[in-house]
Amino acid sequence: MARNQPRPEATSELRLEPMDNHCPICEGKLWVAYHNARTVATLSGLVRLRLVIRRCVNPECALYQRSRRPEQEGAFALPQGEFGLDVIALVGALRHAEHRSVPEIHRELSGRGVGISERSVTNLLDRYEELVALRLSGNAGLRKRLEEQGRAVVAIDGLQPDVGHEVLWVVRECLSGEVLLARSLLGGTSEDLAPLLEEVADALPVAVEGVISDGQHAIRKAVARTLPGVPHQLCQFHYLREAAKDIYEADRHAKKELKKRVRGVRPIERELEGRNDPEAEAMRGYCLAVRSAITDDGRPPLAASGLKLHERLSAIHDSVERVGKKGSESPES
Repeated sequence: MARNQPRPEATSELRLEPMDNHCPICEGKLWVAYHNARTVATLSGLVRLRLVIRRCVNPECALYQRSRRPEQEGAFALPQGEFGLDVIALVGALRHAEHRSVPEIHRELSGRGVGISERSVTNLLDRYEELVALRLSGNAGLRKRLEEQGRAVVAIDGLQPDVGHEVLWVVRECLSGEVLLARSLLGGTSEDLAPLLEEVADALPVAVEGVISDGQHAIRKAVARTLPGVPHQLCQFHYLREAAKDIYEADRHAKKELKKRVRGVRPIERELEGRNDPEAEAMRGYCLAVRSAITDDGRPPLAASGLKLHERLSAIHDSVERVGKKGSESPES
């Protein structure tokens, strides 16, 4: 069914690029072929993904003109999907753990701010069941694709929609973007995760040459136990977040101090009530600009909200100064 109303604007935006800009076969440089964009509905809001797609330009390479998409894209949603994996995990937990009906799941998602229809809830239930039932050994097409690649880089991540729910653990292959295995588990210890990695490693027709995950100690121990000697890299987003933690705290403090200086907007708006003259309209516009500036948060570590607020308030201040200076220079009537 076609959408009968425009989709809201995304609340945040991320730019994603492939982790390696060199071809794994010929080791030549991967050039940017084009940019792509997709909007994903997650439990934390709409996220706009700006994707950088690279390709090998060596005509003699086996991967010539093969598109290389950002590895992190698969951590947000399934290919061609508009709802995040966290939404799919919540739908599955509500259905199979709490035995809720489709209308009840729809109301729960709507209450969390996720714009979705009941029909889409049914579709997400199908996606959840497909994920949980997925087995690499029964997918001949995927095995052939992996054999053509000659290697595999796997990523593992857990999606827990709410505290107390089962965790949907997803293991995917980063180079192809395919999901290899998904399973709901009550626990997330290294003893729980090691069998998942073992099952994937045994079923893969090629060797695992790298693992990507967040910094959970249970995942680190499971990888070290199951895939000894295989390079294990933290997800770039988590790595940047940890590296920028001190900067983020300083930026957050600066933003808090800046907000203290612009808290007098509401009294000004009250004084302007009932006035329709040009001066009042201009002042209302500045008040709206200030409100917009203080409510538009960034997404650390990729966007410093304190610096963004400082830039916007500085622009508003400069505009007020220019208007005031122009008014003082105009001749009296």
